[in-house]
Amino acid sequence: MNRNLQEARRWLTQAEYDVKAAALNAREGFAALACFLAQQAAEKALKAYLYAQGERPVLGHATHLLVRQCMEYDPSFSTLQDICRRLDQYYIPTRYPNGLPDGIPQEVYTADQAQDALAGVRQVLEHVRERISPEAAE
Repeated sequence: MNRNLQEARRWLTQAEYDVKAAALNAREGFAALACFLAQQAAEKALKAYLYAQGERPVLGHATHLLVRQCMEYDPSFSTLQDICRRLDQYYIPTRYPNGLPDGIPQEVYTADQAQDALAGVRQVLEHVRERISPEAAE
């Protein structure tokens, strides 16, 4: 396996693990953490795609910017833009009390938001998996 696909595989594998952790947290009532992990999984999946395209290093945390980079290689990534914009809203305020005007993240984020984040990240993962060679997604 070439080095780019090996690095893509590492990132995609971690993204899939993070989705499982997000789902577990959502089931157990930790909505804020589930939302954050969903955003992280989308970030890692998009980075996996970019690594598979030969980019090195792939920096940044904003999925709405990473998906634009992916669109330079494959315009079909445009279908993920709205999902990524929603997921990016879970990057900081889901973790820090000072990211919200009052209360703490666990009191603010809901089970519905966690389910929406999970549905979104699963679409991102599926899109990436379909575009990385089968050996990278093993």
